[in-house]
Amino acid sequence: MVRQFIYKQIDNSQLVVFRILFGALLLWQVLDYALSGWVKNNFIKPSFTFSHIGIEWLQPLPGNGMYYYFALMEVSALLILIGLQYRMSIIVFTILWSGIYFMQKTTYNNHHYLIILICFLMCLLPANAYASIDSRINPKIKSFTMPSWCSWIMVLQIAIVYFYASVAKLYSGWMDGSFTKGMLARHAPDFLKDFYAQEWFYLFIAYAGLAFDFLVIPLLLWKKTRNLALVASILFHIFNKAHLGIGIFPFLALSLIVFFYPPETIRKLFLWRKPEAIVNEDGTEGKKVIQWILVPYFVLQLLLPIRHYAIKGDVLWTEEGHRLSWRMMLRSRKGTTKFKVVNNQTKEVKFYKLKKILTKKQIKGMQSKPDMIWQTAQKIREKYARIGKDVSVYADSKVSINHGEARRLINPDVDLGRVKWNYFWHNDWILLYDKNGNLIH
Repeated sequence: MVRQFIYKQIDNSQLVVFRILFGALLLWQVLDYALSGWVKNNFIKPSFTFSHIGIEWLQPLPGNGMYYYFALMEVSALLILIGLQYRMSIIVFTILWSGIYFMQKTTYNNHHYLIILICFLMCLLPANAYASIDSRINPKIKSFTMPSWCSWIMVLQIAIVYFYASVAKLYSGWMDGSFTKGMLARHAPDFLKDFYAQEWFYLFIAYAGLAFDFLVIPLLLWKKTRNLALVASILFHIFNKAHLGIGIFPFLALSLIVFFYPPETIRKLFLWRKPEAIVNEDGTEGKKVIQWILVPYFVLQLLLPIRHYAIKGDVLWTEEGHRLSWRMMLRSRKGTTKFKVVNNQTKEVKFYKLKKILTKKQIKGMQSKPDMIWQTAQKIREKYARIGKDVSVYADSKVSINHGEARRLINPDVDLGRVKWNYFWHNDWILLYDKNGNLIH
């Protein structure tokens, strides 16, 4: 029964339509980043970028190199859209997009990570089997069907996203409306600020968001509630786009809904010239892909968002285990950080001027995040080492969550220029507090 469910041949209209939508969204996103100044501000202006720890060698191309980098992504996205040299194009785009994700953390978005994952899955799928230039040039690859697992892996991926996003909201700052109150105050149009500031409204947004994340996938899977869930999704994502921006994510999430409707429905709506597919329940097409790639992949996807439970401290405070975990639009985090530099030979003490090495945007993004604070200290020590000076670097950092009380984040007595980053467990120089706000020694 399970084998029949996974390998059953179905109409491939869902995948074909999604490829076209996905390619268009990727092209839009990349063009917007290139034309809006995002590339300039994040890759060209900085003297270095906050790459993910362990791959600091991954830095932007010099000069105008990053514009050429994005131009190549634009071409790749266009080729995905029209289905020309699809396999090569999706692999190239996946690599290049992964590069910009791991290359900088100043502007971090969960949907950047989601795009990597969807691109990876699309590398495995025959999305160019119809309505593509590839299938016209080479009729041998043309097909009207695909194994049902090609659709279900997309459903599973977005289900993981929504599930962990909902679980992450189950904390006091969300449940009492603290975060949504502050978020709405920042993003509300002037004529709606008073309305959005009412307690009933920001609590409604908090609980509506929680309910949506918990229920949208089950409601989309059930035929009787599918259309209702579609309407709710449109309203939810339009509200988020209008108030929060957040790039192409709202439209990407909506485009994935094609995998929840029957393939025949998608064919009639979008590919009305496509012949009706003749399905066959026999076969095990893609068995090795499932066993050796997809099973390990989804096990990892299920484990990554819960790894913070194995790390000492509250992830909301320490940020350890925050990324790759679908902790989306969850909290407001603000901080101030000063770096004290002590010359170990002369004992001279100076406070380092961050503008020497960081842009204003980098300074703002760094000040409340332990990993970026540590990387800044490492960079400061490197700067002094190049001119033959041995220094110690200490951070005086205070952070507040959801506009709450500011507390010291980093142990001010630890030389961050010399400590190693513990990527998998708690870094002891990140201070911890109990539920009453008392420092844990």
